[in-house]
Amino acid sequence: MNVLVVGGAGYIGSHAVARLISEGHRVVVFDNLSRGHCQSVPQDTFVEGELTDSALVEKTLRDNDIDVVMHFAAFAEVGESVRKPAIYYQNNVVATLSLLEAMRRADVKKIVFSSTTATYGQPEKMPIAETTPQNPINPYGFTKLVIERALADYAHAYGFGYAALRYFNAAGAHAGGEIGEHHDPESHLIPIVLQVALGQRESITIFGDDYPTPDGTCIRDYIHVEDLADAHLRALERLQPGEGICVNLGTGKGVSVREIVDACREVTGHPIPVVMGERRPGDPAELVADATLAEKVLDWKAKYTDVREVVATAWRWHQSHPRGYES
Repeated sequence: MNVLVVGGAGYIGSHAVARLISEGHRVVVFDNLSRGHCQSVPQDTFVEGELTDSALVEKTLRDNDIDVVMHFAAFAEVGESVRKPAIYYQNNVVATLSLLEAMRRADVKKIVFSSTTATYGQPEKMPIAETTPQNPINPYGFTKLVIERALADYAHAYGFGYAALRYFNAAGAHAGGEIGEHHDPESHLIPIVLQVALGQRESITIFGDDYPTPDGTCIRDYIHVEDLADAHLRALERLQPGEGICVNLGTGKGVSVREIVDACREVTGHPIPVVMGERRPGDPAELVADATLAEKVLDWKAKYTDVREVVATAWRWHQSHPRGYES
């Protein structure tokens, strides 16, 4: 298929692009490079632009005879969304609706939407299944939910076929080491811990060790970025006109902050000093996804289930690219 990947120069998008190409699909990447890196994707089919540039988006869809769109173009930091809600509504909602309208005009009616389990808010029951009420508690989660609802309405009214894939913490890097995780500033736990091993930070701060978990630190479901790419590909192959696929992605196994630090120590051989900090407001004790439905609907299961294997792929990337794509 001819696939347009918006936000394809970002962390997760670039891994999806690599997987699509390896499976024989023709890929066009559309990205404004505000948070992505052009070095992470092939340059011969790269288009730099804004999703709100309707004419350019529609032209790109038509000129490349696009069959399906993959969307990774959202801003995705919870704290930032609380501080700067305006940019989240503009980018995650307005720009995405503009994309959907360009797709409608170009008669492209298939889309895989990279969503988030942040749409569930703070569920009381773990692991989180798709039957959990969606009650987001921050602008990031809410803006993603807005688009999920829009996709359902577009499916009903215009015959769109869509998938909304919800997950927590993407982690790791491509097994080949060519692409990986690079944010500026970095906000994700594993690369921050690995920066200590690289000598770029003196220590890692753990925010709270008095949670009701076995070791007192927060538990999250870390899913390898290549497993995510695999799930998006499987969803793409199952899209049907007028129908939606809404599933959670995850390992079903929570890993605590302390366990992440210990895994990084084991993989890198570095002591990685820890500083204990206060809890951060709004951090739930545990967030783990139930991916049973994804296994049934997409025939998908996470292959990386040992967090040390996830860390090892990230460590290879960070060792060979200590400054990310600026190395």
